[in-house]
Formats: sequence, C-alpha cells, structure tokens
Amino acid sequence: MTPGPFDDAQLAHWLRLVLTPQVGNTTARRLLAAFGLPGQVFAASASALAQLATPTQVQALQSQPPGLDALLRATQDWLQESPERRILTLADRDYPAPLLETEDPPLMLWAVGAGLRSGASLVPVQALAIVGSRNPTPQGAGNARQFARSFAQSGWTVVSGLALGVDAAAHEGALEGAPAGQLATIAVVGTGLDRVYPRQHRELAHRIAAHGLLLSEYPLGTPPLAENFPRRNRLIAALSRGTLVVEAALQSGSLITARLAAEQGREVFAIPGSIHSAQSRGCHALIRQGAKLVETAQDVLDELQPTVSQSPRSTQALSPESAIDPADPVLAAAGYDPVSFDALQARTGLPTPALQARLLDLELGGLLARLPGGLFQRTGSA
Repeated sequence: MTPGPFDDAQLAHWLRLVLTPQVGNTTARRLLAAFGLPGQVFAASASALAQLATPTQVQALQSQPPGLDALLRATQDWLQESPERRILTLADRDYPAPLLETEDPPLMLWAVGAGLRSGASLVPVQALAIVGSRNPTPQGAGNARQFARSFAQSGWTVVSGLALGVDAAAHEGALEGAPAGQLATIAVVGTGLDRVYPRQHRELAHRIAAHGLLLSEYPLGTPPLAENFPRRNRLIAALSRGTLVVEAALQSGSLITARLAAEQGREVFAIPGSIHSAQSRGCHALIRQGAKLVETAQDVLDELQPTVSQSPRSTQALSPESAIDPADPVLAAAGYDPVSFDALQARTGLPTPALQARLLDLELGGLLARLPGGLFQRTGSA
C-alpha cells in the first residue's frame, strides 16, 4: 500500500468518506473493495453505487458533507505543525496489521508521538494493554503503575486509553520504566487528537507523545462523546498481545475490552481483589470465565513471552514486506483468470477486512487489476 504522506486531493477524499453521513465503516470498506480508493468511489455512478449501498447512502455519497472544507484545512495545518504527526489510511503500508485482522478496522488513524520518528513498525509486537476502573482503590492504582513499570522495563509497550484511574496509572508506570529509546506507551483516545480528555491529563498526554504514541480514529475537533469510548476499546484490545484488567466493577467498560480481546484470540489476565470490594467483582467474573489470575507482572510475561515469536503481526501475509511479493497467497489463490471477491475469500479463508486491504494493496502495487463486474485478475507483472 502507498506510504504517507499523501496529496491534498487524496486526503480530501478520505476525509469525505469518513464524514459522509449514513455511511459507516462497513459500507465504506465494501465500496473501497469494489471501486478502489475513495476518489474512485466518489467518481462512480449512482447505479454502480446502488449495487453496494442503500438509496440513502448513495444520495449522501453524491454530495459533499458539511464541514469537509474546514476539516481539510485544519488537518493540513495540524500535519504541518510537527513531523511527529501523521494520518494513516487503509491504503497505507504502515497501517497497523493487527487492526486489519479485526472485523471493524478504522478507515483512518490519526497519530502523534515519538513512535513516528523511526522506521520501525508503528505498533511493536510486544504490546500489552492495561485497563481498569476510573475510580480505583489506592491499591488498584498502585498495582496498575507497578505492573506497567515492570512490563516497560522488560521491553513491552503498554497500551491504554488515557482515562482517569487505572489508565493514567498504567501510562505513568510505563513512562517511568521504559529505557531510553523504547516506545513506552500507546494511548488510544476517544476524541480528536487536537483535544485532550480528560483535561487534567494534558501534561500526561504531552509526555506520552514525547516517549510513546497517541492514536485516534476520530477526526480533529471530535469532542468526548460517550459512544466513542466503548468503540475505541476494540483498538486497545487489537493492538495488544494480551489485556490485563487491574480493577473493574461488573458494569465497567474494561470488561468490554477484555471481551473483545478474548474474541480476537488475545490473552486476558485479571488481578484478584477483596471479595468485599465492588471494584474487584469484574476481575473475579473474568477469572470465573477463564481469564488468567495473576499476582505479579512476571505471571503475565511468562504467559506471553513464548508467543511473541509466533505473533501473527510478525509472520502473517498481511505484513508490509509481503505487499508486493509475487508469491503472495492471495495472488496464488487468484490464479490467472478473472476471479470474484467471494471466490477469493473462499479460497484464502481471510476475513473480509483483511482481504479487502490486501486486494487494495496488490492493486496499488501493480500486481492485480480490478475488472468490471467486481472481478480481479493478475497483471502481467505478477
């Protein structure tokens, strides 16, 4: 896939797709799989769009959404203010591979921080989520900080959500423990990256940017809407080899993150607490459901360390290095005759988002051509 940065026209098309009302991620990815880049989606006829979208969606796609021009200008200015700012799209070679393995990868990611300085993977293989209550006990906050410090000292990047309580303690501990030059922590936030929520974490966010990474799927200017925070939890889970829940009530959003991690095949860990503490009941429920009970950071590392070398992010066909490999398994499945998306999916067994991303990757690499009727065919260079 093409690396960033991209030109203003491409940026405008991606922003327009994200802003178009009634068109969510699923429909947008379906359109990208059929037509190519966003500019090609918007150039398609109403009749062609109608094969993949509802009449309401088609109508929305054919008009510019309100606020696009202002958002484009703000985004251009934001990108120019620092080399440690970047936007990644599904058509970017550096888009985090773990997110492509999920059912709902964001169309765009906004990123800020030291993690953009080097040419290394945006999200390291050794990443571990720590989540928990926004109102932890002193012991819970201390545990989050201590565990995060130990993980960072052992070379792991701590992922959390910049929320009050356990999240903040985890980020703090990782910043304390990470050696110089290591990506200490990743904060996945539920607002635009031109805002910090909660406000009292402004200084913490600056330190994370200096020694880690801030990530958001939301355009600049997005306020702290309640519905955005449960959605960002899927990204926290997906970016991590495992998720540790420190303290959580039975209705805690941290349990959503744990459930999503389990559904994605990640390890789930929980720290037990007092049977009299409401903040321990969520952890106890997770343990009853199969989460691993842990008492020390080493308990977590002992479980995860042997699996790192087998991590799907380092070996799967979705890695950037294989993007233009003629021996790519998707190319092999395509053969040399025109083939449909459904046939390719049946042959490869890849989930829809991953296959859509790979097809776009191969098309941009000149190894696959998109034919009328939603068919694909290898090019002469493949």
